[in-house]
Amino acid sequence: MNRHREEGPAALAWTWTYEGFDPEQERLREALCTLGNGYFATRGSASETSAGAPHRPGTYAAGCYNRLTSAVAGRQVENEDMVNLPNWLPLRYRVRVEGARPGPWLSPGGPQLVEHGQTLDLRHGTLTRRSVYAAAEDGGERRLCVEQCRLVHMGEPHLAAQRTSFTAEGWTGEVEVEAALDGDVRNVGVDRYADLANRHLTGGRTGTGGPDTVWLCCRTINSDILVALASRVRVVGHRGDGADTRLADRKAVQTLTIPVNCGATVVVDKTVALYTSRDPAISGPRQAATDAVRRAPGFSRLLASHHRAWENIWRRAALDVPGEAGTILRLHLFHVLQTLSPHTAELDVGVPARGLHGEAYRGHVFWDELFVLPYLNLHFPEVSRALLGYRHRRLPAACRAARDAGRVGAMYPWQSGSDGREESQRLHLNPHSGRWLEDHSHLQHHVGSTVAYNVWQYAKASGDKNFLYGEGAEMVIQIARFWADTAVWDPSLERYRVRGVVGPDEYHDAYPDSAAPGLDDNAYTNITAAWVLARGVELSRALPGARRQELFERLRMDAAEPERWDDVAHRLHVPYHEGVVSQFEGYADLGELDWDRYRGQYGDIRRLDRILEAEGDSVNRYKASKQADVLMLGYLFSPRELAGLFRQLGHQLDDESWRATIDYYLPRTSHGSTLSALVSAWVLARARRNEAWAYAEEALIGDVADIQGGTTGEGIHLGAMAGTLDFVQRCLTGLETRDDGLWLDPAPVPQLSKFRVGIRYLNHWDVDLWIRAQRVRVAVPESNEDPVRVVLDGSPSAVPPGTARWLDLPRGRVSPVRARRRR
Repeated sequence: MNRHREEGPAALAWTWTYEGFDPEQERLREALCTLGNGYFATRGSASETSAGAPHRPGTYAAGCYNRLTSAVAGRQVENEDMVNLPNWLPLRYRVRVEGARPGPWLSPGGPQLVEHGQTLDLRHGTLTRRSVYAAAEDGGERRLCVEQCRLVHMGEPHLAAQRTSFTAEGWTGEVEVEAALDGDVRNVGVDRYADLANRHLTGGRTGTGGPDTVWLCCRTINSDILVALASRVRVVGHRGDGADTRLADRKAVQTLTIPVNCGATVVVDKTVALYTSRDPAISGPRQAATDAVRRAPGFSRLLASHHRAWENIWRRAALDVPGEAGTILRLHLFHVLQTLSPHTAELDVGVPARGLHGEAYRGHVFWDELFVLPYLNLHFPEVSRALLGYRHRRLPAACRAARDAGRVGAMYPWQSGSDGREESQRLHLNPHSGRWLEDHSHLQHHVGSTVAYNVWQYAKASGDKNFLYGEGAEMVIQIARFWADTAVWDPSLERYRVRGVVGPDEYHDAYPDSAAPGLDDNAYTNITAAWVLARGVELSRALPGARRQELFERLRMDAAEPERWDDVAHRLHVPYHEGVVSQFEGYADLGELDWDRYRGQYGDIRRLDRILEAEGDSVNRYKASKQADVLMLGYLFSPRELAGLFRQLGHQLDDESWRATIDYYLPRTSHGSTLSALVSAWVLARARRNEAWAYAEEALIGDVADIQGGTTGEGIHLGAMAGTLDFVQRCLTGLETRDDGLWLDPAPVPQLSKFRVGIRYLNHWDVDLWIRAQRVRVAVPESNEDPVRVVLDGSPSAVPPGTARWLDLPRGRVSPVRARRRR
């Protein structure tokens, strides 16, 4: 079980603790106890054991991919994976009592273990593991107590370290310690991928870099990335002989034999440096790693500087929510910051959907940035800017993909990796049936709209017009061109249509019994495409003259092209049935699923598609969605914006019709994605707040309780974690960043009615927002140069630097949204 300790004047929980050793929970704990710094991360695996059930050790560097070919179902299938790098954790030990032979190597799960626990310290970014072992032959009188503190340095992104303390109780003798760098690793973190090629590293070499230092070098097989680790092992306060060293091609081992007296403690420090050939300003990875580990200070000084780095991070990421929800939110924030830190701003990487915490989704970049960047925009805008830079550098690949499909503009891939090509698998395994099935997820072209949306949101929050009128404009305009060229005119409807796509739902990838994949006029796809087209028109008009001319000439655009965008933006088809927006054209013709029967038979039906396929049926036949699809529109756009979008397309969307849409789709959704509960909570908080908490709670506990049955152990769900932070930051506050100020429309749910968020907006840094049901307190630090303009319920206020002001909603009002409904 886990429990949360509280400390500090605000009684905020900052630790996450597991007691006992539970093999069935080990993978989950390894993922949730991962330590990282945005450059690389290491799962919270036991240092005493190697890969194999139940352990899945893994170290992953952001952007480090390799491509392998596997034989699957009679076909050659190529996949690119985020590579599991050499394991720097190994440190095992055994006891030699005076006059006796060495005992067995000790590890959690072994018969000698009598106590075990581990604590993740969120405030300081460390993992502490405690184990007690006893000798069975003497009734447990002789014990070895082991405590290990581990860090992946937030200030020095190439360094990691662990301090291991050994205390003898009831005996005197020696502790033999074996520390290693292990390059004999594979990508084995996901059981579903067991039949696929998984050895990504080759060319292993090892050597010594001094009396207490060893190094290990290797490279990825196809991407040819050189990887080097160096390790320094020292016994604190011990002046005896150095370690004995054994070197092999893929493993460097240092062995120390340390005398220990009864009741005494001996300490071993292991400091590691990791570099790759992707790093700038180095002569080579091996030299950089050995130099870094040689210069690194001792563990105590490393720990102190690591603490200071985390203090600076937390200061910029202010989010104070009381109670259990606040504890989980802080854990979510911790893992977001370990994946996407200020160090990320120096790298060419995207948003890995499962963090740097495991191998699920192969470390690929999907649309999860849609849920991540809105949080980062208001705290770490330089990180958002870098992540958008990843997309811009892959714009040529997106344009090539569009050309290959016979289109103009940019067609971004559903799954992206190293170079921006489409990485979506064309076959996937259904573990229920054991069959490999065709996968058409690459037809989710709405990912392009995600890129454009994030460009726009970043620019609004940061005021970065240099980016908006530069790389941002280029991406938005190329995505708009793609949508305009994809849309085809249907004279019978007098509307443009988008055919052959897959929407966010993902369950529906074809019409029943159709041999051709794809669906027509997915509402989410068409409406977001209309939004992108309108932004493309707006940008083409707003660009400074010289910049506009240069861009149009370089893209070989006709000056009249935006006129077509505008026409398509106003005339895209949005299907309807039974008075609600249809998820796609033809949705009304699908059958109704017997939800009670399947819930009664299977219990967990989140992956209903796999259940039906194993029965010889197909989810394509039913009105059943994996996750929120049409309702995603309520996540992206405020009620005002969404109503405006529908008016743009010639439709009316009022509160009544939107509530009817929610009522229709919620019971027809299995929530097979962790993002679905988040979106549902967001939408309900704005429509029926008393029903929002059940979904918000599911989003909060999705990973910590592993509600999807084993998926968290394969890597955390980064989008869902970041989305819960943004749920508090923007949904419950109703926060919109506009050119004329911060607009607030608070809609706190009863379970989250008091909280504080700190944000950075335009040139205003560290602005505090305190929500207390009917009141909002805005505090502006004295260091800000200008007042912050806040618009609450349509009433503007200016909060000067160095002041705090309470702003009240009108008496009797719960939120401006609900007041508008009464009017």
